[in-house]
Amino acid sequence: MATKVVKFGGSSLADAKQIQKAAAIIKADPERRYVVPSAPGKRFSDDIKVTDMLYTCYDLAEQGLDFSDALDAIQARYNDIISGLGMDFSLQAEFSEIAENFKKRAGKDYAASRGEYLNGKVIAAYLGFPFVDAAEVIFFQPDGSLNDEKTEKVLRERLSVLENAVIPGFYGCGADGYVKTFSRGGSDVTGSIVAGAVKASLYENWTDVSGFLVADPRIVDDPAVIRTITYTELRELSYMGASVLHEAAIFPVRSAGIPINIRNTNAPDEPGTMIVPDSTDEELSAYTITGIAGKKDFTSINIHKDLMNSQIGFCRDVLNVLSEHQIPLEHMPSSIDSMTVIVDSAHLNGLEDEIRTEIIKAVQPDSIETEDGIALIAVVGRGMCRTRGVAARIFAALAHAHINVRMIDQGSSELNVIVAVKETDFEQAIRCIYEMFVNSVA
Repeated sequence: MATKVVKFGGSSLADAKQIQKAAAIIKADPERRYVVPSAPGKRFSDDIKVTDMLYTCYDLAEQGLDFSDALDAIQARYNDIISGLGMDFSLQAEFSEIAENFKKRAGKDYAASRGEYLNGKVIAAYLGFPFVDAAEVIFFQPDGSLNDEKTEKVLRERLSVLENAVIPGFYGCGADGYVKTFSRGGSDVTGSIVAGAVKASLYENWTDVSGFLVADPRIVDDPAVIRTITYTELRELSYMGASVLHEAAIFPVRSAGIPINIRNTNAPDEPGTMIVPDSTDEELSAYTITGIAGKKDFTSINIHKDLMNSQIGFCRDVLNVLSEHQIPLEHMPSSIDSMTVIVDSAHLNGLEDEIRTEIIKAVQPDSIETEDGIALIAVVGRGMCRTRGVAARIFAALAHAHINVRMIDQGSSELNVIVAVKETDFEQAIRCIYEMFVNSVA
């Protein structure tokens, strides 16, 4: 029998009603054998996530203040879930242990991880599945990185004798033997690690959206859903700000060639988005592009010098100045007598004048100018290399809206085209590109 690993996000497990939906999804397919839950998320817009409640509670403990009321509020949240599920089940022993460990200053990672741990206990009992504590099967190196080899070995051995299991997300065991968490969104990573260890046929990631969207719904009204996307396309879009899946969750399954399916807990009949290996034979998107994403707050440094192309090491010398200040390079379009470097404005951190002076000293340019308030927009799609005139259509869409393009950059893979515009034109630019490539062919 094929094996599926299913991860449910916080909004999918926020209360008893949501957990019942998740349980119905799990039970509907016997191939859904291993479950990775997040901590309960918000039940409504002004609600507080359980993880944030735990942080607040532990802050009181660290200050030596009475945290009993804060912990009681968290316990009440779980008791409401248990009651709503109609279960004869208690977390009293677990909360007593948490209280003792808080008094002993067990650490913020331990505190934050208890949301997933407790939810895992409840869901395992509700499903009738064994509970596997992530701290017993997921391990970190002394530098904080995942101990891949040990984790895969121990996790595979543990799950090989279990037909089903619930493994809470977000945490594992640090090299010092204490609980350590991934960064926020780390339950995605846990699900991916479990899928890789059991060589799953599919990793299902259940959330509150019906897949990955072509554009940000805060900018474009009701954007289309991407039905199929490759790992590489997802990385390009995620880097430029699109966010559905934790970036680090891609790697454990990508190396094993396991597809990821983003699904909606509240609309389980919708197919969602399938994230597939780069060598996939899956058909292309219905549109020339796969997605549009972008970020603001960049600075361009424009350098001009006649006969720049004949000066050996010119670009290297400019980049060395940035490197010495630990400033990463985003893009570097150039021509025969000029080059532009685009950097994240936050990394400049008030060093503009100093960097300008050092570049002048290093390469003696004829002129150097900086411009703040730049936004970058990535238009991504594996179908672009098969279609003529993609860049021309982008320019046409922006020109029609009277938006000036500050820079254009296309990788040799022809997987993406990146344009720079003024921040004030950012949202309108995305809407224009979406209209050109999606609405005009819909």
